[in-house]
Formats: sequence, structure tokens, C-alpha cells
Amino acid sequence: MFAFAPTRARRKPVLTPLIDVVFLLLVFFMLAAQFGRETAVDMAHGSGAGEYSGPPRLITLLSDGVLLNGISQTEADLPQALVSLTDTPDDAVLVRARDGADVQRLTEFVQRLTAVGFTRLILVE
Repeated sequence: MFAFAPTRARRKPVLTPLIDVVFLLLVFFMLAAQFGRETAVDMAHGSGAGEYSGPPRLITLLSDGVLLNGISQTEADLPQALVSLTDTPDDAVLVRARDGADVQRLTEFVQRLTAVGFTRLILVE
């Protein structure tokens, strides 16, 4: 009847732009995974109740400071204050994070205490 235009042959879809996009996404996520790695701290797993002796040693890590048994301390003076409360570096020290202290700050804080010699750190809520 009516022939308005000649029919064209179907073209095969071009996959090159799609492959380029997939490759760029792959590179992006590989780089993002590399930059997202943070430091890890080796922590002992919880065990049964053990003996606890001596005065309380509860460190509360805040976003802008540190409390030792509820008393404000500077982070530079904290190791010396802990030494006066512990008999040996193996004594338990409780650490808890409060008021916006993020995980990175907690990790760095635990690493500093471990570097000073406190080996039995217990994280509590």
C-alpha cells in the first residue's frame, strides 16, 4: 500500500561504551577499597570471669577529651596516672567510648596505650 521510506537493516548494538563504563567502575571501586583500609588492633577475645584487684581503672574516651574514673585527664598525663593505679602492666584497664568518639579515635587511643605497655585493655559499652 503505502511505502513511506525504505526499511533499514537493524544495526547491532555497540558494546564499547558499556565496556568502558564497566571498566571505569571497576577501577573506581578498586581504588576506593585501597583507600578505605584502616589500621587494625589485635584485641584478645573475652573469656570467663577473672580476678580483679586494685583500684578501679575505667577510661572514658570522649570526642574532645579523656576521663579516668570520671576525672578529666589530658592524654599526655593519662599513662602516668594509670601507672599509679596498676601494680603491673598486665592489670586490666577498662576502656569505653562515649559522646561522639568515633572508631578511628578509639583505635588510635588503644594503640597508644598498648605502645606505652598496657596489654590488658578491655572494651566495654
